[in-house]
Amino acid sequence: MKKIICLGLVLSGFLGFSQQREKGTIEVAPIVGSAASIYYTRDKLSKDPEPISSVNFGVNGDYYFNNRWSLRSGLLFQRMGSEYDLTAIGGEMTKDKLDYLTLPANANWHFGKTRKWNLNFGPSFGFLLSAKSNDRDIKKHLSSFQLGLNFGVGYKFEIKENIGILVDYQGMGGLTEVTNEGADIKFGNVHSSFNLGCVIRL
Repeated sequence: MKKIICLGLVLSGFLGFSQQREKGTIEVAPIVGSAASIYYTRDKLSKDPEPISSVNFGVNGDYYFNNRWSLRSGLLFQRMGSEYDLTAIGGEMTKDKLDYLTLPANANWHFGKTRKWNLNFGPSFGFLLSAKSNDRDIKKHLSSFQLGLNFGVGYKFEIKENIGILVDYQGMGGLTEVTNEGADIKFGNVHSSFNLGCVIRL
């Protein structure tokens, strides 16, 4: 019985070690998630902007420098925007839907005994694909580029040595304004999402 217990401990330790990544390891993870976005503004509105919900999806990739640190990047389709009230200044109830292709460049810290937890942070670069306001095309009135600050936390469930399931939360605060210079009201994006992904070690 003691031999069986000892063997189990050795095997569990080996499996835990094998799940850690070495320098040069590459992982890719197709993801899909439920997202919410809202505007922030310093300008006065009759009421605060309200969030809109959407689905975001894309592919993340991690390049490992050692078993604790990796560089996370990828391509993500993200809908941002907000619902807000312009009736007090002669406008109307407005709902903006802004679609971005986002490229993150985040430091990713893997922690815990078997490095299944991760905490990531860094800049993101968003490129405006389309923009609608109450179904009107407003893309030409908005900035085509968005610089953001990303942060997130996630947990990876190991299925096999080369395959896992990722559950994570990601948040982004826009550092640049959505509207072009000279606009009457200036907005920035705040975006958050809960995601599910399949992690594949190449």
